[in-house]
Amino acid sequence: MAPSFSSPTKFSSFSLLLISITMLYQANGQAPLQTTLVFYLQDIARGPNATVAPVTGINGRDWTYDQFGTIFAIDDPVMLSPSPLSAPVGRAQGLLVVSAHDGANVNAVLSIVFTNLQYSGSTLEIQGVSRQREDYKELSVVSGTGRFRFARGYAAFETAFYDAETAHSIIRLTIILRQS
Repeated sequence: MAPSFSSPTKFSSFSLLLISITMLYQANGQAPLQTTLVFYLQDIARGPNATVAPVTGINGRDWTYDQFGTIFAIDDPVMLSPSPLSAPVGRAQGLLVVSAHDGANVNAVLSIVFTNLQYSGSTLEIQGVSRQREDYKELSVVSGTGRFRFARGYAAFETAFYDAETAHSIIRLTIILRQS
């Protein structure tokens, strides 16, 4: 007949086994890999080649960047350097929603869709509140696909150039990723 163990003994043995497996996994696991990527978004807000445009808002109000309730669609080229003629690596596609009553914040949901050879077919998913009146903005990298599957980190947006006459902005996008 097999020895029988009481319930507390079974529970203690099982708990010790789980703790041992967890410690072994952590000891043999690798440190997360950190990657820094720097790109430039070419953002054009007016004209026939606009890459950002309001799609809806509150009836009877202007659909502007500081008007609560306005939603914008984005499809910015993502480049390797600030030059509009530099090598494209993909597109920044998504939505901006003016989510603060005073217009100070927009909620951004943005996919970086890669088309270059190195990352083709991969995406990075960025989400969070962008404080419009600040020069430096950080949003969360919440996921990715392809080469960036399970990616986590943050994305820093900084305006590198702005021409008010043409409404053309060049935005430096620095992405810090931690992948396990």
